[in-house]
Amino acid sequence: MALQIIDRRLAGKNKSVGNRERFVRRFKEQIAEGVRRAVSQRDIRNIEQAENITIPRKDIGEPVFHHGRGGIHDRVHPGNADHVRGDRIQRPQGGGGGGGGSQASDSGEGEDDFTFTLTKEEFMQLFFEDLALPNLLRTHIGETPKYKPRRAGYSQNGIPNNLAVLRTMRGALGRRIALGQSAHRELAALQVQLEALVQRGDGASEEAAVLRLRIDELQARTGRIPYLDPIDLRFRARVQVPVPNSQAVMFCVMDVSGSMDQARKDLAKRFFILLYLFLTRHYEKIDIVFIRHHTQAAEVNEEQFFHSTESGGTVVSSALVLLDQIIRARYPAGDWNIYVAQASDGDNFTNDSGNCRNLLVDRILPLARHFAYVQVAQEEQNLWEEYSQLVPLYPHFAMRKVSEPGDIYPVFRDLFKKEGVQV
Repeated sequence: MALQIIDRRLAGKNKSVGNRERFVRRFKEQIAEGVRRAVSQRDIRNIEQAENITIPRKDIGEPVFHHGRGGIHDRVHPGNADHVRGDRIQRPQGGGGGGGGSQASDSGEGEDDFTFTLTKEEFMQLFFEDLALPNLLRTHIGETPKYKPRRAGYSQNGIPNNLAVLRTMRGALGRRIALGQSAHRELAALQVQLEALVQRGDGASEEAAVLRLRIDELQARTGRIPYLDPIDLRFRARVQVPVPNSQAVMFCVMDVSGSMDQARKDLAKRFFILLYLFLTRHYEKIDIVFIRHHTQAAEVNEEQFFHSTESGGTVVSSALVLLDQIIRARYPAGDWNIYVAQASDGDNFTNDSGNCRNLLVDRILPLARHFAYVQVAQEEQNLWEEYSQLVPLYPHFAMRKVSEPGDIYPVFRDLFKKEGVQV
């Protein structure tokens, strides 16, 4: 008895999907290292692209078992003018004679490193794999889980309110056509024969009477086909799917004052672009609120946040006041996981930095799960000094400095790494 194993997994047109997934799993560490190297050389605007990852052959080599060659073997070299029978041939020196290796030499052959092309989705999955929002907790802990109905096709049983009228009538029409098709075809043929007899003057003949009797039988038969049968009924089916109790909102606060020159604004935008990609890819349900500020703060949309050229003085507390108002009005802490990411050069209006610290202590940090402050300047300004006092008091408050584009990704990973992951 022969055993046949058939792989029925849906792989689309690409029949090597299974092999590709196994390769990525097996050499995940080497591929992830290649992703990190690629990120360090890639512009943030091109971060969401495919990438060719080069893996050294020594990292993908596998042991192979084979039979060793024993005994004495004769080999004939056609056209040989240097050796005669019985001569001992010296082993090639310096890797010549077909030896492997990736180093350059003046003889022999070498092997190139293995190049593996990651798709856009695979690259971004590895890029954000070990990141997560810190301290994300389920809201409404202890309450009954929430469910919502979702369409799940049609069912033959249900309540009248869920009756799918169009689907039911379509099925009834198809059933009536199927059951009456042969009878209608025969009825049409008999009527043609009867009309022919009548035209010949044989309408009262015995043959015409038989035809009329058969026509009456077929008409009665088609008339007995029910217009609507219980087997035609179709009801809209719904299933209850659980709704995650975790709700999260991320506040992106960016300084666009006059002290933020174009280079510093570019650093801040790069950080928030990376944050935006991370949130939209990792979390299906998350709100993102964009706030820009100079002397005044305003809630803006995504386009205005990244591309507006507005500038002015610096009053950082205006953004924190607006942030607090939005939280109180739309995102109660009992129902939402609140996160804040703030980017600034640290330069602030005189005496306003103390107000910022007080706002964080009294209004924002007690509600937030995580607050990340990124200073896009190396020198320590007055805002950095005030915020530094909060670090030992609040474990969920973090501060980092970014002075050049190469610092953005390491700082981002440090701020949003998963618990227990070393960066």
